[in-house]
Amino acid sequence: MDLQRLRIRFTKEGDLRLISHRDLVRTMERLFRRADVPLAMSEGFHPKVRMMFPSALALGIAGLDELMEVHLAQPLGGQETHARLSRCAPPGLTIRSVEVLPVGAPKTRVGRATYQVQVPIDRQSQVQSAVEQLLASARPTVQRSGADGEFDLRMEMDQLQLADDALSFRLRIRQEGSVRPREVLAALDAADLETQGFPLSRTAVEVA
Repeated sequence: MDLQRLRIRFTKEGDLRLISHRDLVRTMERLFRRADVPLAMSEGFHPKVRMMFPSALALGIAGLDELMEVHLAQPLGGQETHARLSRCAPPGLTIRSVEVLPVGAPKTRVGRATYQVQVPIDRQSQVQSAVEQLLASARPTVQRSGADGEFDLRMEMDQLQLADDALSFRLRIRQEGSVRPREVLAALDAADLETQGFPLSRTAVEVA
């Protein structure tokens, strides 16, 4: 018998943006238990709940459109699962949607993610100038020590703009390695925005 698979979109805001991915997993496991949504377990000597996050969010970044996939021990359906989880969700965690995946559907993978950070008025001229310089560069790169090496931002980023007091950019997500959102801020000499009280948010996650 095939287990029911669900793709869930949720938010991770407020104080929850300050917890690690491991703590988020624990938070989700507790939520499913409180909501009486039975998760399937893996086989073997050390069974674990069958819960998967295709693109983990770095500590301190808010997620407005996060993705997870779970297997249920007993089928409930999307609407009932959504209702149960929503009733028990802690502050900062909102269940946006629950989709029942068809049998045989491929594992959820993320293809792109969009990020945004508010830019105060006194920094907008500097950030706009940095955006224009990066876009005009023949080969803008991000350097990283270790095996990952160098990333070409023209290949890894297909949107970058400052509009409505916010800087937004969209990055490709690759299994072999991706540009990190904070590396984009650093390339624009804007990494200090977070420490000045303007947190980074992931506003959209696109399934590949």
